[in-house]
Amino acid sequence: MTTAQRPERSVPKPQFTDAEAGAQEFPDSGASARRYNYYKPAKRKQTHYEDVTVDVQPDPRHYLAQGWIYGFADGSRGYPLTWTKLKAWGVDKPEPENGVGTGNNHVEEWPAHGWHEFRDPNEEWEMTFYRYNANVVRQTTQNVENARQAKAFDNWTANWKTFVERNVGAWMHIEHILGLYVFAAINRSCPTNMHNTAMVVNSMHKIRFAQDLALYNLTLSEEIEGFDGTAHLDAWNNDAEWQGIRKVVEALTAVDDDWGEMAFATNVVFEPLLGELFRSNLVQQAAAGNGDFVTPTVIGAGEYDYSQRDLRWTQACFGPLTQDKEFAAYNKELMQGWLSKWVPRCLEAARAMQPLWSQPDAKPPRFEDALDRAKSRFAGIVTELGLEPPKELSQ
Repeated sequence: MTTAQRPERSVPKPQFTDAEAGAQEFPDSGASARRYNYYKPAKRKQTHYEDVTVDVQPDPRHYLAQGWIYGFADGSRGYPLTWTKLKAWGVDKPEPENGVGTGNNHVEEWPAHGWHEFRDPNEEWEMTFYRYNANVVRQTTQNVENARQAKAFDNWTANWKTFVERNVGAWMHIEHILGLYVFAAINRSCPTNMHNTAMVVNSMHKIRFAQDLALYNLTLSEEIEGFDGTAHLDAWNNDAEWQGIRKVVEALTAVDDDWGEMAFATNVVFEPLLGELFRSNLVQQAAAGNGDFVTPTVIGAGEYDYSQRDLRWTQACFGPLTQDKEFAAYNKELMQGWLSKWVPRCLEAARAMQPLWSQPDAKPPRFEDALDRAKSRFAGIVTELGLEPPKELSQ
């Protein structure tokens, strides 16, 4: 028989009973199940940064059903909101009742909700942090190696060699102290994992920059005849120009149990009034005139860390607190007090550094002009946070 003449074969027809795999529709069966849905994203869609940082830290005020699983000898538990004097919306509300059957209930207005609204605009987490720092180290290493191959250090003036070995070398102590004893020390104290991640990234920026300066110092010791790679120790311990800023840095590490004040005083006050004053308004300005086109590339990497990354998360962290719907007035008064406390200290330290401007052969712009630029920069940062530049700034 031909194909057209073959009779239809009898084959059992499939009967669907909705018992087979994949037939049943569940709440999380759709495409949304591929993303976490237990938090409200800052934008329309969740970002990878939010997926790996938001609510990673368990909290009984949100989802943890049975209370904190650990505590401290003084009776405090978990991540106490009292570890800073700053307050966010709902901080005075009682914690939601915990117990069997309550852990999966989403609390819309749970205590200190304002803290959990913070998002790092840099969207930093482990992978981005490693990529960024690897790129910085790779570029810095290449710049220094190119200078070494080209014998660029032979063009430095005599006084500039002394300036770099003592003063640029001394700055590594500041970066190391702030990275290890300010930001690394307080990252555990913050109330959310988003804050903790931003703090530890800030910490590693500074530790990496201190390492960059240390390795640069070793290279100069090998390449420049007579370069004293240990001179920075004497400068840091004994030079009058450094004792004021050393006093401020050590005071930042000794703030009385308040992570908010430590981060605020460092990134809002110290960095623009002293950090950028030295890095941008002295070293970066004086280097080229003294035959040095290498040091600015090393210093510039650390300057970028602060101005383009660390300052951004700082503004996103503290700015909303001055507009908090419950504690705006309280937070403003507190932060204004911090400004009045730390600005005079930083200005006193800045004026003690004035003799550094006279040490290079080719002089940078006047110290008073540099300080005015630093003050203007600081005033702009403060204003953007919704605060008033303190009267002490005129000192």
